[in-house]
Amino acid sequence: MKTTVHPQYYDDAKVTCSCGNTFTTGSTLPEIRVEVCAKCHPFYTGQMKYLDTLGRVERFQKKQKKAESVQAVLKQRKELKTKERQQEKEAPKTLREMLLGM
Repeated sequence: MKTTVHPQYYDDAKVTCSCGNTFTTGSTLPEIRVEVCAKCHPFYTGQMKYLDTLGRVERFQKKQKKAESVQAVLKQRKELKTKERQQEKEAPKTLREMLLGM
């Protein structure tokens, strides 16, 4: 192996979890911090952890209200465009049409 290409390997890298559990492993980093480990992960412990679903529901409802208001605005714009098109159809298009319309 080339000596200048590969990173330094630490055989006793210390891993620290947010729950307080520590263990050693091999890594290219001397110290690693993790949020979840085998001691505190719900899959391995069998404990239920509840997520903040209330915040998720509130965000979803907020997005729905915003989408409804956007749809209302788009509907108003569409109605205005159709009225303008109808007015354009009724208006004379040439000078001759204008003079004959008087």
